Amino acid sequence: MTVSSHLMELKRKHELLSNEVDQAQRSPGVDALHVASLKKRKLKLKEQIERLSS
Repeated sequence: MTVSSHLMELKRKHELLSNEVDQAQRSPGVDALHVASLKKRKLKLKEQIERLSS
């Protein structure tokens, strides 16, 4: 896997997580720990993307 294709895959996963976080935050009764876990995963992906982009 090339760096650019890996970067594209990470960005795709980040976008999917972003949508999942948005949806979870709008849904009543969603566990705050679940939302926090999603946000943490999203942040890790963002950090990987930034490392590969520089």
